[in-house]
Amino acid sequence: MADLNKPAWRNDAFAKVTGRTRYTDDLKFPNLLHAVPVYSEHVHATLRGVDTRAAAASEGVVRVITARDVPGTNRFGQIVQDFRVFADDRIRHNGDVVALVVAQTRDQALRAAEMVRVDAIPLPSVLDPEEAMKPGAMLVHEEFGTNIINTHRIRRGDIEEGFRVSEVIVEHEFATPWVEHAYMEPEVAVCQVRSDGVMEVYGSMQHPFSTRRFVSAVLGVPLADVEVIGTPMGGGFGGKDDTAAIVCARAALAARLTGRPVKLMYRRDWSIRESYKRHPYRVKYKMGLTRAGRIKAVHCTIIADGGAYCSVTPWVTWRSTVQCCGPYEVPHVHCDTFGVYTNNPVTGAMRGFGSPQVNFVVESMIDIAAQRLNMSAIELRRINMVRQGSVTITGQKLDNHTVAMEQVLDAVLRETDFENKVRTCPRGAGHEEEQYGIGLAMSYRGVSLGAEGVDFCAAMINVQADGSILIETGIHENGQGAESAMMLIAARELGVAVERIRYRRSSTSVIPDSGTTVASRGTIMGGGAVTLAAQDLKQKIAEAVAPAMDCLPGELEFRDEQIVHPPSGRSTSFDKAIQEMFSQKRFPHAFGVFKAPTVTWDEHDGQGKAYFTWVYGCQAIELMVNRKTGKVRLLNAVAAHDVGSAVNRAMLEGQFYGGMAMGIGYALHEDLEVVDGRIQNANLNAYRIPRAMDMPEMKAIIIENPDPESPSAAKSIGEPTNELMAPAIANAIFNASGKRHFHLPIRCVPEG
Repeated sequence: MADLNKPAWRNDAFAKVTGRTRYTDDLKFPNLLHAVPVYSEHVHATLRGVDTRAAAASEGVVRVITARDVPGTNRFGQIVQDFRVFADDRIRHNGDVVALVVAQTRDQALRAAEMVRVDAIPLPSVLDPEEAMKPGAMLVHEEFGTNIINTHRIRRGDIEEGFRVSEVIVEHEFATPWVEHAYMEPEVAVCQVRSDGVMEVYGSMQHPFSTRRFVSAVLGVPLADVEVIGTPMGGGFGGKDDTAAIVCARAALAARLTGRPVKLMYRRDWSIRESYKRHPYRVKYKMGLTRAGRIKAVHCTIIADGGAYCSVTPWVTWRSTVQCCGPYEVPHVHCDTFGVYTNNPVTGAMRGFGSPQVNFVVESMIDIAAQRLNMSAIELRRINMVRQGSVTITGQKLDNHTVAMEQVLDAVLRETDFENKVRTCPRGAGHEEEQYGIGLAMSYRGVSLGAEGVDFCAAMINVQADGSILIETGIHENGQGAESAMMLIAARELGVAVERIRYRRSSTSVIPDSGTTVASRGTIMGGGAVTLAAQDLKQKIAEAVAPAMDCLPGELEFRDEQIVHPPSGRSTSFDKAIQEMFSQKRFPHAFGVFKAPTVTWDEHDGQGKAYFTWVYGCQAIELMVNRKTGKVRLLNAVAAHDVGSAVNRAMLEGQFYGGMAMGIGYALHEDLEVVDGRIQNANLNAYRIPRAMDMPEMKAIIIENPDPESPSAAKSIGEPTNELMAPAIANAIFNASGKRHFHLPIRCVPEG
């Protein structure tokens, strides 16, 4: 049986560490052509024409493709169909692609791309989201009549009454930056038309089914005429959704028009220029409290820069809205959230999906309020945090799972000796060159899609005649170890060794569309479907072998590679049971579907059961701030998260450390420099991500409270670990230096 406490297990580990894994760029096809994108230097302009004649006549060029060559729709998107596969009427941001050059070699395509000429009339650019919202502002998309992509709101209680009974008012403005995903593997796609006419797509994308929709729309063919085949990918972190799907769609169009396989491999500067980023936020936040520390009211306005296209801005900002007060009970809430079109880089999904921004705000405000009240920030959190049976700001009662907020907080406090150490922090006093600080932040997070979308997932288990097992789910392996988790869950449920299980290479033509692998839903949704499929399979096996064992099917147990009848002690091996099924002409095959429990939402007042379950987390950081240089040196970081039930502890800890590392980058280093709509640091030598020497010692504390709504008992971890380190660092820097920072990334100014 699978040992879930073994040091580590990944089904793809050996191939990856030995270099045997074949990523998209490693795939070889006969008669392969190479494509490269063509950009213009404009940020906003009316596009009058694209002259491709010189490029088309260049050596080795097979085809130059523009918007006029698209047989289907040139405009597509997951929510609003405003993405331009090729710029047609306007150039809306500096990353718009105006043409695709297809040639015999990549070098030939690169040379020819420089020959494409763009005829465009520059337009004024709208680059400030607040200005973009004003009447009379230049419209990024004239057909919509507004630059406001979406609005969300929370209306709970009576906000005026809430502030009337408040004795202390705290009010500040915050700002967060664009953030690049910085995955190791840039976007790449290889497409070919099969002999049956089906377009076969390989690519570094997170969502095969979303990609299939984009490709189908661009080609103007049914979904069944496109097969997207799962391919190992070198990182995504949420960044390979819409724009990666468009890269695949362009390559597929080139393959259709040329009749030959086509590879479109992005350079790093193209990737950074064109791909979407984490949304920059501007947040105005007002909090009212009693002198005893009870939060009575919160009024906040959130403005998210959506860039030139909608992408998933409405979904990202919805999560921010739902979680705009953090894990605290607040009786009076007034929140308005806006996603806004500008001519800046496109923004979309990134690990955390709207929560890192608001958690930076909320957890900073909690420490600020505690200081104003002359109260411990931990005491203030305890007074207000959600507990079993609490009601959230959207009116949802937390009574269907273990509310572990206090549990994760206490775990971090114990591990760090936080309350003793925070009392030693100088807050700028003294004359030491380096000043010590410790800070903490905590959050709760709605699991899976919630009211953002329809949430269900499929899995298949197919046992072969020799007892070996094939499984497949609608969850995509993005490098996070989803396949391994699914295999371990199946092994645990079936009572067999994980070594007898193979995860079948995924394809959109085999498993039903199970939604996107986002929102930390891979383990809970995919694992739920696997668990239900395994339970169905066990029932079928039990029905086949129970007569020979002289018992009822429900009396049998599956464990240690055996099917056992405990009362009598009779048993049969898993292999023999499968042989018996085949002899009875029964297929040992099962299909499982996990449908997320019902959620509700009223967009008018922002009330409802937003998510079917929640996870809880707390992180703390110790650091030193150098007064003379402003350098921040990280010492020690601790994270405690409730995960439901751990599936693979070593892989789980890796998610902790990776999320914390990205949170450190968000807090201190990462800042995409955008000047007049153009990215200035479009390569990893200029875009600063944390290095190994920037990392502190890190400890992961896994809290397990099996979730009754999850068939596998597991919940989520991928995104929760990424949303707390920035506010924890901001609070620690204040406790060290006495200076509060309201903008990310934090830049400590040297003294003197």
